[in-house]
Amino acid sequence: MRIVGIDPGLHLTGYGCVDLDGPGTPRLVEAGVIKLRRNRPMAERLDELYTDLCVVLDQLEPDRMVVEQLFSHYRHVRTSILMGHARGVVLLAGQQRGIELNELAPAEIKKAVTGNGQATKAQMQQAVMVQCDLPELPEPPDVADAIGIALCAARRLELEGLTPRKTPQPDATAAG
Repeated sequence: MRIVGIDPGLHLTGYGCVDLDGPGTPRLVEAGVIKLRRNRPMAERLDELYTDLCVVLDQLEPDRMVVEQLFSHYRHVRTSILMGHARGVVLLAGQQRGIELNELAPAEIKKAVTGNGQATKAQMQQAVMVQCDLPELPEPPDVADAIGIALCAARRLELEGLTPRKTPQPDATAAG
């Protein structure tokens, strides 16, 4: 099973893709960030996010997409509302491609990856680097967060006993 984790943002949207080939640690396939131009109007940034994310999803062909749930602090309500726009675009892109969608709480992701539901960005980067056997910290932190989302989802699926992605079997009638 191929899982892509998305950490939505209006300037940087991180993505991390893992394959769950069987029991054990999910294998990192690819990770990166979609950079949006800050000085552009909201509608243009959302369009840019949608277009760039669709390219990523079409290339990676995930079976499941997992997005971090929106966390809202009472002092930053406006930021949460604006971030909701990016999440909506992300969910729309996955839905239109028929990808199974899930959402996970930030504290659940941090706890699954670092052991601490209140982990800092630096702790997430360090944990992802170690668990994925990366030579250096994933930068920017949005990439580490997205990989963490995918890792958390993969481990949850393993616990639930879901089977890995099936490899296509050769057509017996085509052999001669």
